[in-house]
Amino acid sequence: MSKPDIAPPPLRNDCFALPAGVSWTPVDEALALLREKLTVVTGIENVPLMQAAGRILASDVLAKRSNPPQANTAVDGYGFAGPVPDGSCVLPLVDGRAAAGIPFRGEVPLGHAVRVLTGAALPQGVDTVILEEDVTLERGHVAFRGPLKQGANTRNAGEDVVEGALALPAGRWLTSADLALLSAVGVAEVSVRKTLRVGVLSTGDELVEPGDSAGPGQIYDANRPMLLSLVERMGFDPVDLGRAADDREALKLHLVQAAERVDVILTSGGASAGDEDHVSALLREAGAMQEWRIALKPGRPLALGVWGQTPVFGLPGNPVAAMVCTLIFARPALSLMAGAGWQEPQGFDMPAAFEKRKKPGRREYLRARIRDGKAEVFHSEGSGRISGLSWAEGLVEIEDGARDIKQGDLVRFIPYGSFGL
Repeated sequence: MSKPDIAPPPLRNDCFALPAGVSWTPVDEALALLREKLTVVTGIENVPLMQAAGRILASDVLAKRSNPPQANTAVDGYGFAGPVPDGSCVLPLVDGRAAAGIPFRGEVPLGHAVRVLTGAALPQGVDTVILEEDVTLERGHVAFRGPLKQGANTRNAGEDVVEGALALPAGRWLTSADLALLSAVGVAEVSVRKTLRVGVLSTGDELVEPGDSAGPGQIYDANRPMLLSLVERMGFDPVDLGRAADDREALKLHLVQAAERVDVILTSGGASAGDEDHVSALLREAGAMQEWRIALKPGRPLALGVWGQTPVFGLPGNPVAAMVCTLIFARPALSLMAGAGWQEPQGFDMPAAFEKRKKPGRREYLRARIRDGKAEVFHSEGSGRISGLSWAEGLVEIEDGARDIKQGDLVRFIPYGSFGL
C-alpha cells in the first residue's frame, strides 16, 4: 500500500487549544441554555413541620398567627404607661405580676406600675417597661430616672410577622431557622417538593471499585463516591447506578434503566470525542440540548443532553473536572429541577495571594482557599491532582477574557458552601 500524501497538523502543545472550525460555547451561554430549557420535575407532598428540614416548599406559606401574637415585654422589669420625662420618677406597684404564659388579670391604673417578666403579654394600661436593674424597690414603690421613651423595652404585636402575611415563599429550601419561624406563626404542616432523585453512573473499562485488585492500566473509580456525596450534600436523593463498560449498547441499556429510576442522570467519562466516548454519541443521537465543547478549564468535555425525558449531564472523567462541572453546571440545574429555582453561587472579591497570567478564550476555576484574608490557590493547576480538591475550600473564578493577576489584585472566590456543601 502506498504512503498517503498527508501532513500532520501544526503542533499546538495545548490540550485546550480551540480546534479549527469549532465554535466553543461560553460558560454563561451554556448556563443560560440550561436555565431556559429545564423545568421543575419533582412532585408534591405534605409533611409535618418537624420532618420538613432540608425540603423545598412547593407553595407559599402564610402566617396563621401573628408573631408576636400580642404586645409583650422584652425584659424583666416594671411596666407602666409611658413616657417618662427627664428626672426622678416614683410609682406605686399594683399587686400581682405578668409572666410568659401567665398574663396579669386586670388593668394597671395610670401612674402605677406592675412587675413584668420577659415575654409576658403587656397588661392593659401598660405600654412601657423599665429594666429591673434601673429601679429601686422599696415599700411597694419603684423609683427610677428618666428620660424613657414610650414603648421602651417592649415588642409590638405582629412586629415580626402579621397573621395572613407571607411567612416563606415557594421554592424556599427549608432551614432549621425556617422551622422556628413557621412554628411561631402556627404552621404544623407544609407542602413540599419530593426530593429530586439524581443517578450517578461511571463509565470506562479502566475503572475498578476501591478495594478491588487493580490490574495494569486500571484505576479506582474516584468519581462515583465523590459525585454521590456531592448530590447528597446538596440536598438531593443520590442513586448509585454503578459502572458501565465502554460498550455503546451496554451504556444504552444503563441509561434506559436509569431513566426509569431517577429524575436526572450524572455520568462521568465518555463525554469527549474519542473512539470509546459513547455518552456524547448517544446523547447526540437522542437530540442533545447543547454542543458539549464548553469554554471552561477544567472540564472542556461536557455533554448536556436528554435521554427520553430525563436530563443527562455527561461529566468529564477526570475527577477535578467532574467536580468543577458539577458545581458550576449541575448544581444550579438540579436546584431548578428540584423546585428551588436557579441558584447562582455567591462569590466574594478577595485579594489574591498568587500571580497568574491567563489567556483569553475560556473561563478558569482554580482550587483555592482563604488564609490571612487572601485567596491562595493550589500549587498545581494539573487536572490530575485530586488532592487539590481536598486542599481547597472553594474555587477562584477567572473570567473569560485575558487577565494578568498580581499579588493583592481582587479575584472572585466562591466557597464550597455557596454550592450547598
